[in-house]
Amino acid sequence: MARQAGELFEEFQELTASEFFRKNKQMLGFSGKIRSLTIVFHELITNSFDAAEEAGILPVIKIDLKRVDKDHYILKHIDNGPGIPEDFVTRVFCTMFAGSKFRNIQSRGQQGLGCSGCVLLSQMTTGKPAKIISGYKENGKLKGVQMTLKMDVKTNKGLILDKKEVEVTETGVCVELQFKDVSYSLSEQGAFEYIRRTMIANPHAQITFRDPTGHKYIFNRAAEIIPPLPKEVLPHPRGVTADDLIFMAKHTDKRRFRSLLTSSLSRMSTKRVNEIEEMTGIDLNKRPKDMKWDEAEKIVELFAKMDFMAPPTSGLIPIGAEQIEKGLIEILKPEFVTATTRKPVTYKGGVAFIIEAAIAYGGQAGRVVGEQRKAEIMRFANRVPLTFDQGSCAITESLKSIDWKRYGIKDLENAPVTVFVNIVSTNVPYLSTGKQSVAPEPEILHEVRQSSMKVARKLQKYLRAKKAAKEEEMRSKIFETYVPIILREAANLAGTSVPEYEEVLAKVTRRAKAELLGDTLDE
Repeated sequence: MARQAGELFEEFQELTASEFFRKNKQMLGFSGKIRSLTIVFHELITNSFDAAEEAGILPVIKIDLKRVDKDHYILKHIDNGPGIPEDFVTRVFCTMFAGSKFRNIQSRGQQGLGCSGCVLLSQMTTGKPAKIISGYKENGKLKGVQMTLKMDVKTNKGLILDKKEVEVTETGVCVELQFKDVSYSLSEQGAFEYIRRTMIANPHAQITFRDPTGHKYIFNRAAEIIPPLPKEVLPHPRGVTADDLIFMAKHTDKRRFRSLLTSSLSRMSTKRVNEIEEMTGIDLNKRPKDMKWDEAEKIVELFAKMDFMAPPTSGLIPIGAEQIEKGLIEILKPEFVTATTRKPVTYKGGVAFIIEAAIAYGGQAGRVVGEQRKAEIMRFANRVPLTFDQGSCAITESLKSIDWKRYGIKDLENAPVTVFVNIVSTNVPYLSTGKQSVAPEPEILHEVRQSSMKVARKLQKYLRAKKAAKEEEMRSKIFETYVPIILREAANLAGTSVPEYEEVLAKVTRRAKAELLGDTLDE
């Protein structure tokens, strides 16, 4: 018998964000034992970095990972940030889509899922509550609160199981979580490698990590400069849709649509607005709420045909070549390193981005495979390591399209080389919600190639000089070996004593040549 519509909808229900991600945790990046733990490290570290930098504090993080049983760990994460006020603790750790990053601004994270996602995973795998200690200042007075929390997935809110005031000596947050079905690994996708790469892109930070074996790793700060805070950037006309304009119109306090355009979009002058009004025939003095969909579409179509200045780039804060080099030197101890930061450009006509690239050779550059060091690609987006989905990433695609033999690297795969690429943008075009690979926009592919080839050329000069010095050294050894013998035999034949030859020999051997080569390199 056919069922009626009312019967079909008897089981109709709504899900909160917490319920949705409880059933779809892979969308938060929690898929696989190694990846899940690495994502937890990522979320906690990036939140600590953001909080410290916004407060003007050089980040100091302490992480302790203890193994309770196979695939069962206790993670304690402590930072020196400004702390979280008591009223916001449950919202930070137990509410999905809650945060301060929902703006058009360069940021390590933008979804408001980080800390709450970690609490959800902990709760799903162990049933244990989260333990939080927050030290913060209120009205100039240092306060401390300790809470034991659980997430109520039905309401997307936190449940406080226990709360008390505690004495603290400084500001910061201590998070203790338990996890099962996760795994600590030293592989390229593991938590340790995530910390290692994080320190290269964030040389102003300091991280102390104690692994499950009890081994303590100290990643020292390589720079004392706190990165300047990025500024919020207005959307560029080329990057908006008709739906964006209608949304702005419904949620603005402006009385006229023309005022909305000039105040809500970058590079939109009164002169431009007059041109739009004349070319579309739309009365832009109308109330924003009176704007119709077909009119919004007409305006957006015109945006695509108009010539606008590139979007402002004051909101983009790159790491900087000098800071990247410091980070690489601190972690890799290479014999050669160089970095570059490209000028800002745009993709899709209206989204600004910057590509930074670096290359390190020798020392601890590359990854160890057996007894050999092989090349490694380090991908970053707004200073955050992208450790998964490398094969589908635009950065990888660009690097593999380069003919590395032209730059003195016969076999990139088996060279002791680390290639570093960072994309900086208010809107990094990720391929998926996991945010681990960058979409192959033509402009991004081009910029990655150009920046990588620039640092490759500098490596090529270094390798040529190194090869020339080695050949000169070999020639010098031949002189040093045979000239004394020839002089002695010649003196015997002539019946005279062997002349003083050391000073003359030095002029034509590697000692003098090394000095000459050094002078040349200095120039």
